[in-house]
Amino acid sequence: MSDTRDEVRAVVGRTKDLNPNQRLLLAFYAALPAGKTGTQQTGQALAKEMGWAPTVFSRIRKELVEAGWLDEYDRFNNVRYFRLSDHALGRRPKVVRLRHVG
Repeated sequence: MSDTRDEVRAVVGRTKDLNPNQRLLLAFYAALPAGKTGTQQTGQALAKEMGWAPTVFSRIRKELVEAGWLDEYDRFNNVRYFRLSDHALGRRPKVVRLRHVG
């Protein structure tokens, strides 16, 4: 439980420039059991759990994806699944060194 609490606090601490609803949604994703690897719950189910209208949830999630805080990691038909991005988790993006050819 302490790991989850620390993770939520770390994510919230990195989101000072976001609006309150965006921060709340990121904290919610961080608190999910599979926050780092993504969740298999639909946006509609997550919106209901948060007490938000699905359209509000979807709009805020879209803003966070565009800003680089959430990543889409899977899609099944028209259902998309998201997880916290490396940026949200405070990780550096993975960079692959290129070899010089020639």
